[in-house]
Amino acid sequence: MDQREEQEFAEYFAARREAVRRMAYMMCGDWHRADDLAQNAFIAVHRKWNKIRDKDALDAYVRRTLTRAVIDESRKPWRRERTVEQLPERPAGNPDVDDSVATRRTLLAGLRMVPPKQRAVLVLRYLEGLDVAGVAEIMKCSEGNVKSQTARGLEALRTALGDSLGDLWSMS
Repeated sequence: MDQREEQEFAEYFAARREAVRRMAYMMCGDWHRADDLAQNAFIAVHRKWNKIRDKDALDAYVRRTLTRAVIDESRKPWRRERTVEQLPERPAGNPDVDDSVATRRTLLAGLRMVPPKQRAVLVLRYLEGLDVAGVAEIMKCSEGNVKSQTARGLEALRTALGDSLGDLWSMS
């Protein structure tokens, strides 16, 4: 890769690093794994940088690479998460912040209980804001598969959360 291409990649990386890291976190629920997964996605892009002709499609390529990595990683037996009976105590603080943090934690805990493929669809659809066709392209599956994975994922999330977040019942 020549100097100009290295500079282009460095600029793309700097602009998209945090967004990709957040997306990885929403898919896997662990910041350390999210860092690793995001890094692997950027490494894959860097390897193919000089072969990528449509630089406008880079975000889609990174999303696809990241999604596949999350799903593949979840299949490894040493990555299966274990739940605990008792959560650690929380420090007292601002009630508004506590409520938003509690809501986020509840949602993330629920997402961790959703199967990886369904979790990826939910993150791409509702947190990344992609439409059904965009998710289907990233996951290399049919739009019907995305719709059924979305429905199953939402149902699994609703079951995991119970009545914790009542507004999730209105998602479709």
